[in-house]
Amino acid sequence: MSSSSNQSKTITSNPNIQNDESKWVIHIQKTLERELEEENEINVSIFGVPKTLMVYDPECYVPQRVAIGPYHYTNPELHEMERHKLDAAKIFQKQLRTIKLHSLAEEMMKVESRIRLSYDKQLNLRVETLAWMMAVDASFLLEFLKVYAVKEGKLMAAMISAKMSHLVDLKGKKSSHNALLRDIIMLENQIPFFILRKMLQPQCPSPEASDDLLLTMLMGLSKELSPFKNEGSAVVQIADATHLLGYLFQTIVPEMESEHVEIEIDENGGMKEKKDGEEDEFLKNSGYVKSAFGQVWGILKKLNKGPARALKRLSSLAPVKTVLLMPWKAITKLPGLNVMKGPIESLFSCGQKPDGDENSDSKDNADKPPSIEEITIPSVTELANAGVRFIPTKKGILSIEFDAKTFTLYLPVVTLDINSEVVLRNLVAYEACIAKGPLVLARYTEFMNGIVDTDEDVKFLREKGIILNRLKSDSEVANLWNGMNKSVRLTKVAFLDKTIDDVNKFYNCRWNVKTKRFMRSYIFGSWQFLTLLATIVLLLLMVLQSFCSVYTCSRFFNDVTILGTNEQN
Repeated sequence: MSSSSNQSKTITSNPNIQNDESKWVIHIQKTLERELEEENEINVSIFGVPKTLMVYDPECYVPQRVAIGPYHYTNPELHEMERHKLDAAKIFQKQLRTIKLHSLAEEMMKVESRIRLSYDKQLNLRVETLAWMMAVDASFLLEFLKVYAVKEGKLMAAMISAKMSHLVDLKGKKSSHNALLRDIIMLENQIPFFILRKMLQPQCPSPEASDDLLLTMLMGLSKELSPFKNEGSAVVQIADATHLLGYLFQTIVPEMESEHVEIEIDENGGMKEKKDGEEDEFLKNSGYVKSAFGQVWGILKKLNKGPARALKRLSSLAPVKTVLLMPWKAITKLPGLNVMKGPIESLFSCGQKPDGDENSDSKDNADKPPSIEEITIPSVTELANAGVRFIPTKKGILSIEFDAKTFTLYLPVVTLDINSEVVLRNLVAYEACIAKGPLVLARYTEFMNGIVDTDEDVKFLREKGIILNRLKSDSEVANLWNGMNKSVRLTKVAFLDKTIDDVNKFYNCRWNVKTKRFMRSYIFGSWQFLTLLATIVLLLLMVLQSFCSVYTCSRFFNDVTILGTNEQN
């Protein structure tokens, strides 16, 4: 007892431990006070890339040339660019009108907590280190972005310093320029926009002028990096953006309008969503064979000439009536004959579930993420062979639509170059971190991954003007889309899912598709079906032999033929 008591007295009387505890309490109090003051105006906007995405292609998420912000500043492979960042800071300082860069760094210290709150990771940096990092990195970014203000006619080309000429160029063809572009657009390489605004204001006569200049830079950057050309889309304002990647995301994926959804009550009392324009299932509440023959018979009943009338007379004969009136539904359930149900359903259905299965999981289906089967869609060449027309649009992702009346699939024009994969992957990662609803861009990449399988698919879309290929070959584009199949989670996007469902429904109902699928699955790929079919043919021949032993078959068929000829005359 005495030893533990002495140990306790030693610990509590240690002044170093008491000082550390006091500093910790003071630090917590100050941090909470600052965060409570600003919690209503600051949200986390800069995130670490989810591991589920990072593991597949780290080079698309980890900067290769330059570190912007605190996440990668310790990477030794990026230290070579620090000299160029300091050169940019010197150039920036010379352009300041009334203050020095040191004063701007002090301004950053005043908003230290606001900077820290913008990142989702704890920043183990001193106040001065974080402030100077923001000042230097913002200087570098603004000097780099000036090239886009020159392109937009806002600045003179002479404003670009010769010290930056080896890194940037107006034509954007230098490998160093594109390498920096890919780095500064990465999710983990962002700094908050309010830093750029605060840094640019001393260079301009007014805050409005600085915002106008920054907006011009961002619009030029967006034109350079955006895979889509959204004609008629609203310009994203500076106050609405969070950082460079966030601005680009807002120009590509605008907010979606809610879709009108009706609720149907089925015959079992269950609820089912019915979207605008959705048609009832073709074969609902009836057997596949019965529906198919019913439609054929309905067409034949309207015909009253030639062979059709002879066929109707034939159906009135007693032996034929006996066959038609047989309980085929019960017969198909007999051992052996029930094997025929699957092939017949596949031939006459459009890919729907058999009766009785469609309502098994309908409840709460809208709240469940889609399964892998639900994102399956035929490739471009398969759809084209089935009669689908492809039309390019210039209104972005929201313009994706399938017109079932004209068999036309509308797809946005997408430009793919050396920067596109990095841009798309980081946009998808950013969307996964901020989206509270459906992941529109991720679903689009899954959609393109579904319809683009080979070089031929890319070539077809390129010839239609849907893909503008700035890469070396069509195979690179195919690999790009096929490599985008990993997302953080599957999601439902109303207009895209409707397009996928409509395309699949059209494709699965094409007779050439159903016949090919039937032949492949049941004729060439099923020895059991072939054996059963041979047995049925043999039984039918035996029945025909027995029938002809009772009736005179030659006279029977001659009467039918003569009857048809007389009706035709």
